[in-house]
Amino acid sequence: MNEIETNNEIFEDIKHMDEYGNEFWYSRELQNALEYKQWRRFENVINKAKESCKNSNNNIYDNFADVGKIVKTGISKKEIEDYKLSRYACYLIAQNGDSRKKVIALAQTYFAYQTRKMELTELEYSKMSEDDKRLYQRNLTRKGNYSLNQTAKSAGVKNFDKFHIYGYKGLYGGETADDIFKRKGLRYREDILDNMGSEELVDNLFRIVHTEAKLKKDNIQGEDNANKTHYKVGKKIRNTIKELDGTMPECLPTPSKSIKELEKDKNLLINKRG
Repeated sequence: MNEIETNNEIFEDIKHMDEYGNEFWYSRELQNALEYKQWRRFENVINKAKESCKNSNNNIYDNFADVGKIVKTGISKKEIEDYKLSRYACYLIAQNGDSRKKVIALAQTYFAYQTRKMELTELEYSKMSEDDKRLYQRNLTRKGNYSLNQTAKSAGVKNFDKFHIYGYKGLYGGETADDIFKRKGLRYREDILDNMGSEELVDNLFRIVHTEAKLKKDNIQGEDNANKTHYKVGKKIRNTIKELDGTMPECLPTPSKSIKELEKDKNLLINKRG
């Protein structure tokens, strides 16, 4: 594993996802990652970040949610402060941190790039390169799949691989995830979605979003019913693509670089500039 990947993992490893697929970090875990030994000193940084948030006309509570909790210390209990931080909050903390620390510089690079990627407007998207569109759409499919899995679980789904295969079969004219994997000529353990162009990712995002909406709207219950719903939604989207004389997803080209390779290239470029 190279240095760039290791740097990213410092913050990826402590990232959490809520029930809506939104990313967040706990301040106590970020404190350790940023090598602050005393909470008092780290809290000073958080307060400066809050002030920056306020001055930028952003809601402080939306980005710094108070989630203090009771912990046991021997035979007694005490309340400790903690925050549920948005990516933007982490970025502000990194900007206000001790710049002499190497890990702070890494945090500034990581959260600046990731925050910027999440703030794109439609106009900016239209001006993006194909690689940047792929990175943007892949992030949306990650969040979408997480949310879909939570909804599917509530509907009774236990075999998630099978559940997603039904969705692929509907969208790809009968192809399973394994069929797509082999057709794209991917290496062992490579992710299918990491090896799609922006148009193919949008097709799959449409499948993901509308399957979740259908499961909720119709209150689908039972694993078989959920699988059938995923297939039907995928097939409906396929028929829509056909009606619009669009390109079927299996006919779209596979990019020469995976998402992971693109992310590595982006991080290398950012670190060179820094």
